[in-house]
Amino acid sequence: MSVRSQLERRVRALIANPGTRKDAVRDRLIADIAVWQAAHIPEYGRLHRDGAWPPALPTDVFRVRRIAWHPPEEDARVFRSSGTTSSDRSTRVFRDLSLYDAAARAAAKHMLFPDVERMRLVLVVPHEEEAPDSSLSYMLTRFTEWFGTEHTWVWHDDALDIDRLETTLAQAVADGQAIALLGTSFAFVHAEDELGDLRIALPAGSRIMQTGGYKGRSREVDPAALRRTMSQRYGVPEPWIVAEYGMTELSSQMYETTLRDDLTGISSARRLWVPPWVRATPVDPDTLEPVQGALSGVLRIDDCASLDSVCCVQTSDLATRIEDGIVVKGRAPGAPPRGCSLAADEALGVS
Repeated sequence: MSVRSQLERRVRALIANPGTRKDAVRDRLIADIAVWQAAHIPEYGRLHRDGAWPPALPTDVFRVRRIAWHPPEEDARVFRSSGTTSSDRSTRVFRDLSLYDAAARAAAKHMLFPDVERMRLVLVVPHEEEAPDSSLSYMLTRFTEWFGTEHTWVWHDDALDIDRLETTLAQAVADGQAIALLGTSFAFVHAEDELGDLRIALPAGSRIMQTGGYKGRSREVDPAALRRTMSQRYGVPEPWIVAEYGMTELSSQMYETTLRDDLTGISSARRLWVPPWVRATPVDPDTLEPVQGALSGVLRIDDCASLDSVCCVQTSDLATRIEDGIVVKGRAPGAPPRGCSLAADEALGVS
């Protein structure tokens, strides 16, 4: 069995048990994946040093280099981030999407659909046929296969189909059928502008997943304010409005804990759940070493499901630890943090 196959088997064992944490097992796996990736990916090899805390590749490197262990002719899928111009979009290539699929399905089932096998889905994003380079559209198209009884897409040709959204919501109320409303933050803000005074009382069990930022596509709204507005608009309790955190450069997603906490009667702070095959760590912006306690730092994510690219990724998002999860506070202001900039230069061979 090849080294890669052995590593994949270990990753799948963690994904198969999303409710069980084995942090020591995860940390050993991260270190082993990093050694293997450093031997096959030049940009990461320039950074890598042995140890339990391997260096992380800054996301800026994905904007200028193809980061993968396999040759381009073996690419099965290419995802790109939703930057405002083609020049500042990160690119992530996949030789095989099965590990991505396994991680996405396990995380969503555990956090977004823990109480149901299937339900009706309403998607406020483009279908993957309209956005073939969007990892979000790819994932939500898979949701219709994994979790949907039926589904309705209400975003077409880069615009909200407001009539179809209103009709779909009204039908759900008439049928007494709970729905999952899934979309981006900028799409939900756009819906707020279009729906006027309309108020809907969606059936019990309905939920909303919202993700992503605004990228200049709509007015920005504070997350807590948008959550309150959506709760009033759709009649969905705030704990059942769940933010998802994902990145083009990663293979895994983190979801807020509130829906699952509400189902189990837990009263706790709103935070992102970190899957047991992922390590999320706020680090010092200069040293890139973990900060202590509840101090803020720039978020580093080690994602074991990113086996064919780079497992250890350094973002520019500010974050803090809270209880057993992570709270993301948005992008670090100004230029990339000094530590990230230096690491990017080293990875790219810039002296």
